[in-house]
Amino acid sequence: MRVVSGIQPTGNLHLGNYLGAIRNWVRMQDELDADGSAQIADGGSADKNECLFFLADLHAISQPHEPAALHAGTLEMTAALVACGIDPERSILFNQAQIPAHAELQWLLSGTARMGWLNRMTQWKDKAGKNREGQSVALFTYPVLQAADVLLYQATHVPVGEDQKQHLELARDIAQKFNNDFATEEEPVFTLPEPIIPPEAARIMSLRNGEAKMSKSDPSEMSRINLIDDADTVMKKVKKAKTDAEPLPSEAKGLEGRAEALNLVTIFGALTGKSVDGVLSEYGGQGFGSFKPALGEVLVETLSPINARFIELKEDREALDAILARGAAKARERGLPTLDAAYKALGLVRG
Repeated sequence: MRVVSGIQPTGNLHLGNYLGAIRNWVRMQDELDADGSAQIADGGSADKNECLFFLADLHAISQPHEPAALHAGTLEMTAALVACGIDPERSILFNQAQIPAHAELQWLLSGTARMGWLNRMTQWKDKAGKNREGQSVALFTYPVLQAADVLLYQATHVPVGEDQKQHLELARDIAQKFNNDFATEEEPVFTLPEPIIPPEAARIMSLRNGEAKMSKSDPSEMSRINLIDDADTVMKKVKKAKTDAEPLPSEAKGLEGRAEALNLVTIFGALTGKSVDGVLSEYGGQGFGSFKPALGEVLVETLSPINARFIELKEDREALDAILARGAAKARERGLPTLDAAYKALGLVRG
């Protein structure tokens, strides 16, 4: 089993990133590393398991960006991922830009991908809005690079949220068409990756609006808990989180129509491993004056070690550069055979 996943280096991670994706990356790393034939949530096994996690800096240039901020963000995101538990000795951690094969394979796959497929991508429609003619070509072809990201390494499994399922389906379509057009059934060029949808991936919402996802783009710092927030800041944000005047109910059904209350209970449950009903069985009937301090304590206990490790790592640029360089060397080694096979299948002569 080979798991491949990436994240854009667009700034500091927040609680939604951690509970929605990064914590599951760490779990997959630990499960696959524990036993060479270990099985994870979606099943499947192999003689050798490994995870490849990358900083998607090539994807970041599909929209306007500040070069200095992108460079700094890549290093800071590396520090944050390691602080969260991604171990460069057990997983392969790298940034795309150090692997030219990502961009090379994207171009090779562009002859197989179809305009109609890309036009149907809902994220393209959402990000482009009404000004599609004014968007970059890179934003439109973004999903082809995503396909290259996973197909290059013969990924067997890719962790996806609901908003990325369509992109993985596109990657499978591209791989299948390429194999059909340029390879044989006995010797396909690409593996068709399967999705992993973590069963416990929590959907964390804004602390100021329970109907909107927690986001680093929200102008209000009080809307999110950053992984680099110190204990006092975490407690302050939790205490000022938007709620209502009603006490917590004794069961999940009682949270219907109470988005902010549901969000805080969901966060508590995600951090403690309890279901919403499990949290309410303990705190049902209590007001937020009691629940918020308890939630704040759980958050501080979880995030304080991450915060300390991050601060230590982000100051050591030499160590971060070395982590990415070692990861890139391993990734290049794993991706080269696939790139060579794709060139050969297409009839291209290369030195």
